[in-house]
Amino acid sequence: MPRRIISVIKKEIRQLRRDIRLLFVLFFFPVFLLVIFGYAINFDVKHVQLAIYDQDKSDLSRELIRSYTNTEYFDFIDYISSEKEINKLLDDKVVQCVMVIPKDLSRKFYSNEEVKIQYLIDGVNSNTGTILKNYVTAATASFSSKIQSEVLAVKGINKYEPIKFEAQFWFNQDLQTTKFLIPGLIALILIVTAVISVALTLVREKENGTIEQINVSSLNSFELLTGKVFPFILIALMNATFILIAGYFLFDVTVKGSLILLFLTTIVFLAASTSLGVFISTVSDSQQVAFSIATFVSLLPATILSGFIFPIDNMPVVVQVITNITPAKFYNVILRAIILRGVGFEAFWQQIIYLLLFTTFFGGLSVLINKKKTLSV
Repeated sequence: MPRRIISVIKKEIRQLRRDIRLLFVLFFFPVFLLVIFGYAINFDVKHVQLAIYDQDKSDLSRELIRSYTNTEYFDFIDYISSEKEINKLLDDKVVQCVMVIPKDLSRKFYSNEEVKIQYLIDGVNSNTGTILKNYVTAATASFSSKIQSEVLAVKGINKYEPIKFEAQFWFNQDLQTTKFLIPGLIALILIVTAVISVALTLVREKENGTIEQINVSSLNSFELLTGKVFPFILIALMNATFILIAGYFLFDVTVKGSLILLFLTTIVFLAASTSLGVFISTVSDSQQVAFSIATFVSLLPATILSGFIFPIDNMPVVVQVITNITPAKFYNVILRAIILRGVGFEAFWQQIIYLLLFTTFFGGLSVLINKKKTLSV
């Protein structure tokens, strides 16, 4: 049996070497996706266009404005001289936020009265709007605390804080979106390339009429499918290596956990992905049909339902159950555990069990369907 499997692997490798276009897609597509997704998808909100309507025009208001404009989070666009300009700037999307400083800011502050500063935020993008609200809230609180300390210091009074808040972020200290997305992007690229390439190569045998020759040979279904899948697993492993190297140099993403564990879990995930590709090939009669089905069952679930971009915990319960249809969901958990947190097998052993069950189910089903078709012929 090993000799026959090796023969199929050699045949597949020779066929791949002759198909330059497929090799180009298999090696260029992952790196292209990495660069596009890595730079294009970014939830970090910086350089917010800010306009200011300063009705007080005092030293205090100018100090408040400097506390905003001296950071990378806000880009000062213009001063507003009337309320009519506010609507125009927001309607034309010239600015994302308008700060309205009341004309009695200084008087109320020095009279120990409460002062309210208004922020008008473009809320078309709800995610960006929420982040902007958090930014201005934190910035205002920081400025308020600062001037309060200065006023008390002048009076010779030490500021007393009963409870002081101090937040520390683990694993992704700078809260960079890219470091969160790169592991999910690896899962997306690997499942798409593995499922589509495996599905197409098996269906190609049907279209070329060579599947009949294989069926009458001494090869059984397991040997045929194993030999067909093995070269694409090697290519996927090479792609995973390229992605990790590119992620390190382009986005400073380093693997904090065990590389050996990452390698082994990737093989398990690729086995699950290729088993899905094999299943698609057994139920498809043309490359066009196989490509459509493979794209639908790999790309869409891996993008939307795997936790790559959208948190699964925020989805309705019914949708959370549906997310189990894609192995990328479980591989994402493994990748983020190894790459970002640096933890071991005990943190994701349940994900490994699911991937093994997924591989067994679709692999066994593919063998049964292929055997049935062979006997019927």
